[in-house]
Amino acid sequence: MNGTYYISAERMTVGYDRKPLIENIEIGVRRGEILTLIGPNGSGKSTILKSMIKELRLIAGTVVLDGRDMAELKERDIAKKLAIVMTERIKGELMTCWDVAATGRYPYTGRLGILTKEDRAIVDAAIRTVHAEDFADRSFNRISDGQRQRILLARAISQQPEVIVLDEPTSFLDVKHKLELLDILKSMVRNENVAVIMSLHELDLAEKISDRVVCVAQGRIDRCGTPEEIFRDDYISALYGIETGSFHAQFGSVELPAILGEPQVFVIGGGGSGISAYRALQRASVPFAAGILPESDLDYPVAKALAAELFEIPAFAAADEGIAASAKARMLSIGRVVSTVPAFGETNAANRRLYEAAKAAGLLVDLDAFLKGVEP
Repeated sequence: MNGTYYISAERMTVGYDRKPLIENIEIGVRRGEILTLIGPNGSGKSTILKSMIKELRLIAGTVVLDGRDMAELKERDIAKKLAIVMTERIKGELMTCWDVAATGRYPYTGRLGILTKEDRAIVDAAIRTVHAEDFADRSFNRISDGQRQRILLARAISQQPEVIVLDEPTSFLDVKHKLELLDILKSMVRNENVAVIMSLHELDLAEKISDRVVCVAQGRIDRCGTPEEIFRDDYISALYGIETGSFHAQFGSVELPAILGEPQVFVIGGGGSGISAYRALQRASVPFAAGILPESDLDYPVAKALAAELFEIPAFAAADEGIAASAKARMLSIGRVVSTVPAFGETNAANRRLYEAAKAAGLLVDLDAFLKGVEP
């Protein structure tokens, strides 16, 4: 393993009841870096993290923290370097949220656990960092799951760690607080040179925040690399065994399967303008045709996934007369046309001509009105 890793697993085998689940794991994270584990449910992501933090006993191998075998370190010494935010609920009877966050200072206190003025200031700052001031004095057992997650992050921040391990930290958070949490982690990585290793289900977030990604599947580490190397349509679909619908790396999102059959409407889109129309038609179970779209267009991945029929051209290419004529003939035969393009530029001349032909033939329809007339 690379000696610059702050925490690393070296030939680590993990599992339960001495039965191996994943063998010979070789992963590590450097300070100033975010390493994210992704993979299907039950693939072993949480097991790897729990084994690295000594919550589960290793079957084989070693976990090295700051150059030392963690098995040889005292718990208090580990706690001064490593903070943990796991999905299991902790019991906080008779404890306020502030009290729970303050337990992050205990590795630094004496045997009586008495907090100094400096300790309290550090806890207060951690509470502010996770935007939990409004409920800091409330009982920890009487707040929402999302608020608990923020308090547990505040506890980790209070430890002033050099590495943070998180298992599905965004699971109970709404969109606003997901983004805030990940922004906090990114700031700690950037400003305090903290190392972060975590698991995530949200592929779009993993793609955006990670420096490196580890893919766990079928009892092994399947691949490790940068987001650009990992998040490819074909690989993610294979990793998760996606057979219904599709994953699109360009958006970091999934699409439901296309509604197949004879198209009931032709959509003239482009530049991202058609995406909401394609999805609305798919939700209404309406097969549709779309085009003319170059492979470089923002609309293209969604239209490719959802359209029953797509008129496509190579990236950055102009439509030749052949495909323009085919698209026009198909549009006229369908007999209903939705245009989502607010204005046609010179590079979209073929679609402008489609629009003009549809208008001249009286085929243009309003999408909302069309959907209201669709049989449920």
